[in-house]
Amino acid sequence: MANTTSGTVTFDKTFAVDEIIEEAYERIGLQSVSGYQLKTARRSLNVMFQEWGNRGLHYWEVGNTNIDLVEGQAEYTFYRASSDGTSATTAGGTTGTSTYGLADVLEATLRTDKGDTDQADSTLTKTDRSTYSGLANKLSKGTPSRYFVQRLIDKTTINFYPTPDSSNASKDVHIFFVKRIQDADATYTDATDVPYRFIPCMASGLSFYLAQKYAPQRVQELKLLYEDELKRALAEDGSSTSTYITPESYYPSG
Repeated sequence: MANTTSGTVTFDKTFAVDEIIEEAYERIGLQSVSGYQLKTARRSLNVMFQEWGNRGLHYWEVGNTNIDLVEGQAEYTFYRASSDGTSATTAGGTTGTSTYGLADVLEATLRTDKGDTDQADSTLTKTDRSTYSGLANKLSKGTPSRYFVQRLIDKTTINFYPTPDSSNASKDVHIFFVKRIQDADATYTDATDVPYRFIPCMASGLSFYLAQKYAPQRVQELKLLYEDELKRALAEDGSSTSTYITPESYYPSG
């Protein structure tokens, strides 16, 4: 008899928040949870997502867009959510959109003649707070060559230096940025903003968090499992590049 497979690879798409919570509770010996147990588990899941933000870069949350430069405007603000404010216009001027949940900027380039065959990018240098603070006149106009990112509670700001002058107002700054992981909300049948690679560590991580509340005797055991799963997921999530092996030259003496 021939083997028959499902032909689908959408488990991560249909693995809803309530199933993640159910899986985590089962790992600590609890079943048929409801009410407050669901609420506290969802809260722990969101706390864990914030923790992941401190663990390093998550490549599935990397995006890119173009910031429309405005003459005389050095600072561009990106809010956590639309309820916090209106983010800077990106990707096309007055017909463009706004980006929310931007956590940090990874790369930035000044782009001229966007969309043309002679389009050209020049890399901007990311500076730290001390360097930016030491600039004598932060409003001096010219062609931006560096930028400073300030990460606040409800927004992230990007300051360009020099401030764009009239000759740069028609240009864009193309950025690669990392976004925050979306919340697990009270619609328990929704999926999470997490790729399939992180499902094992999401389940083991939530069980570790819940063990601190319901099964303290298993905390150390589940923490080790969680850290192991997370380590593998982060390694798999890395940006792979071509590998080149150069043989070492050997010159015998004499």
